[in-house]
Amino acid sequence: MQDAWSTGWSEENTQTFVDYGRYFVPNREQQIATIAALIPPAEGSFLVLELCCGEGLLAEAILRRFPACTLLGYDGSAEMLRRAENRLSAYGERFQPVHFDLADQAWRSLEMPVQAVVSSLAIHHLDGPAKEELFRNVYEMLTRGGAFIVADVIAPVQPLGWQVAADAWDEAVRVRSLELDGDDHALTFFERERWNMYRYFDLEDIDRPSPLFDQLQWLARAGFVEIDVFWMNAGHAIFGGVKEKAAQ
Repeated sequence: MQDAWSTGWSEENTQTFVDYGRYFVPNREQQIATIAALIPPAEGSFLVLELCCGEGLLAEAILRRFPACTLLGYDGSAEMLRRAENRLSAYGERFQPVHFDLADQAWRSLEMPVQAVVSSLAIHHLDGPAKEELFRNVYEMLTRGGAFIVADVIAPVQPLGWQVAADAWDEAVRVRSLELDGDDHALTFFERERWNMYRYFDLEDIDRPSPLFDQLQWLARAGFVEIDVFWMNAGHAIFGGVKEKAAQ
């Protein structure tokens, strides 16, 4: 297995996110609950595919909410998959970990359609054309009436938008650090590591966020309907669409 996938993420990034994700992801629990609530229920057993499942927090919420669901957890980090397997061991074969490269084409043909494809804080590592291609590929993976739900950082389209997002993200980390630990040590680390891409954006970095409006248009061009933005805070958004049901 590779230690870094083609989008530039490394196991060092993985460890930082494991240690500090609870501080760095704004309203993390609310985001997880929102994504899980947007998966359309289905009769009988069904599949959910999570792109970049990390240590399994979202997967756990989905498996708990849908007892008849099996979740395919894809990730480019061997360490994240190991952690996800440990966390979700009680679900047995209902959680199936798969090592992959998000940018690769090999994993995008599935033997059977899935009820939902979900992803949190991953797709922004692809550039614009690669995102649009992924959206088309995901559309083909879904069963009719299935949903594609994305939680991700987005690129503001004006300078003031970048400043607002940067300030809001700093504040979210400060508040979270105070809530969990009673001090602002997580914010100090956040600033030292220049993690806030809205304040320290580097075109050569691994982050390649796209404007939200562009991504909504790419969803529409891929064929999705009922496209919407369900949540947004500090430059982070949850958005997605549904594969149109077959005519009755």
